[in-house]
Amino acid sequence: MTGTVYKSTGSWYTVKSENGDFVECRMKGKFRIKGIKSTNPIAVGDIVDYELDETSDAVTGTIHNIHERKNYIVRKSVNLSKQIHIIASNIDQVFLLITIDNPPTTTSFIDRFLVTAEAYGIEAILIFNKIDTLNDQTLDDQLYLQHIYSEIGYKCLRISSTENKGVDKLKEMMVGKVSMFSGHSGVGKSTLVNAMEPSLHLKTSVISEQSKQGQHTTTFAEMYDLSFDARIIDTPGIKGFGIVDMEPSEISGYFPEFFKLKDQCKFNNCLHKEEPHCAIKTALEKDEIAWSRYNSYLKILEGDEEHYRTDTYGEDRAASDETRK
Repeated sequence: MTGTVYKSTGSWYTVKSENGDFVECRMKGKFRIKGIKSTNPIAVGDIVDYELDETSDAVTGTIHNIHERKNYIVRKSVNLSKQIHIIASNIDQVFLLITIDNPPTTTSFIDRFLVTAEAYGIEAILIFNKIDTLNDQTLDDQLYLQHIYSEIGYKCLRISSTENKGVDKLKEMMVGKVSMFSGHSGVGKSTLVNAMEPSLHLKTSVISEQSKQGQHTTTFAEMYDLSFDARIIDTPGIKGFGIVDMEPSEISGYFPEFFKLKDQCKFNNCLHKEEPHCAIKTALEKDEIAWSRYNSYLKILEGDEEHYRTDTYGEDRAASDETRK
């Protein structure tokens, strides 16, 4: 029998069969997927073959084959830095939820996420959430960020789940597709999904005033069927997003605005750091490329895994303003 994995809890997988039944399955033996060192061989979104085991009181299944994935998105495993964790597979688009200060989402985090989506060939769309909570300063920050990413070519949405602003537009974009929702804990993923599909009653979290961070409410990635012909994968809040196995020469190719200019650099192996006649640095000096993006690029290039969780775009804006003087 063939089905799609809707939930993974580590040892058990909830699989939806082709006729719509849900079956709890285990994995047969150990899976080794060629070329992937991952902590979880089976991910939400995987299409699997399984056999029913009707010898026990409850009907369970055993997964014995995973179909080839059209794509997947990963992050570094939390505890095993050399290994990766596959967040989800067979995704049509991924929505990254961004909040300005409730909790803060850094440009470093946004850019690492976008680079990963570009590398795995998944369309990424930015959702600026909780726009009803913005004051004059944070509204200015939000519009500045939206301008940066719209100019590059990323679709951006402004949403307030509590006031139902932008929710219908989002639903239109999701029809007929598998969409993954991601972002830090507390950015309002579950509240937004509940606004689109109130019958789901997903648990929502409270932001800690002290740390400005959300408490985890989603512990495992899970897929849901929505009533308007859409499927959503809700993922646990991600604190940091480590970049996995990229050659230094590849990285700039995953920044679309760098990629457009790369062939204008004097050296075809230009890393856009110290090299002379670099088209990207020229564009940067003219403010045609955002400093925050260039800073993110350098951090990824240098493998700076330590500091990307604390960066904020305030510093990047100051750097940009400095060059304009």
